[in-house]
Amino acid sequence: MIETKINIDIAEIAWNEELAEVQELSKQVFKTVIAEMSPQWLEGKKSVVINLNLSDDEEIRTLNAEFRHIDKATNVLSFANIDDEEFEAYLKRNSEIELGDIIIALPVMLVQSKEQGVSLREHYCHILVHGILHLLGYDHIDEEEAREMEGEEIRLLKILGIANPYEENK
Repeated sequence: MIETKINIDIAEIAWNEELAEVQELSKQVFKTVIAEMSPQWLEGKKSVVINLNLSDDEEIRTLNAEFRHIDKATNVLSFANIDDEEFEAYLKRNSEIELGDIIIALPVMLVQSKEQGVSLREHYCHILVHGILHLLGYDHIDEEEAREMEGEEIRLLKILGIANPYEENK
């Protein structure tokens, strides 16, 4: 079994107040996703790592404007190393693989969880699963990709004991 490591930077201190178990929850979600998805290209590797920045609206808005040319805050941004042209060579050279970076903004998450009528914990798990899937190469640019990614999210969240976030009339 591949070991999972998560480097967590809590840039917005309110994360600890709003979701006290955020660090342990993040580790559990990451471990579950890697165990369930087990991408073939990770075979033979000893560990996988992600960098998680729990941030605020201002930082994520700045990054969203810089990298996606959308000047507004969003809930999550993922920067996948798999997209790097050197990633295949990196895979061959290393037994520990850094998948990339995920940034999640607390204020947006609080608003969305309230609007969706779910706990911050449930919404956080969904958004973290979503971000990790991006690091593993999933996307939702077209309808077919979106269906596949949503299907994986639903399956993984069920394992974590969380209801389907796409289901109407929860």
